[in-house]
Amino acid sequence: MTKNELRKKYKAKRKELSEQEIDQFSLEIANQCLNLDIWNKRLYHIFLSITRHQEINTEYLLHAIQGKDKDVVISKTKKDLEMSHYLLTDSTPIKINNYGIPEPQDGISIKAEDVDVVFVPLLAFDQHGNRVGYGKGYYDVFLEQCRKDVIKVGLSFFSAEEEIEAQAHDQQLNYCVTPSKIYEFKN
Repeated sequence: MTKNELRKKYKAKRKELSEQEIDQFSLEIANQCLNLDIWNKRLYHIFLSITRHQEINTEYLLHAIQGKDKDVVISKTKKDLEMSHYLLTDSTPIKINNYGIPEPQDGISIKAEDVDVVFVPLLAFDQHGNRVGYGKGYYDVFLEQCRKDVIKVGLSFFSAEEEIEAQAHDQQLNYCVTPSKIYEFKN
């Protein structure tokens, strides 16, 4: 399947999930993440969920990260596929943008190269750590700006596809976490 076909397939699969299933699967994914060998780091980047796209509710994972007394980084999209990154604090103002993405309005700026772990949104992934996102490329650009040793963790309601066609600019995952399984990729 092409990336566009996979986008359509997984958007449709998400639409079939009830709110209760999304909530339950999101909690299971957060609990699975606690089994990853990533918790000795300092800065964890997380995406805030777009509820109208039936995305994983990352609030559970956010609480787990904060419960481990780690710093959380969130992003704001800009033009030209750029994102600015901010430390999430109790006083960070968050507003939903025109695309339904909750974003920080300002705050303590964080450089991409300072981030240790990135939880990556996706629609689909394969057995090799390739992913299909929404197609804009924001995360590929962001991950390219991170250090080479940044840990990239995908989050998915669904299991892996056999193989997804990867392009040169695509950033491979180190892990992908589903409600029932952790996939680890040797890149």
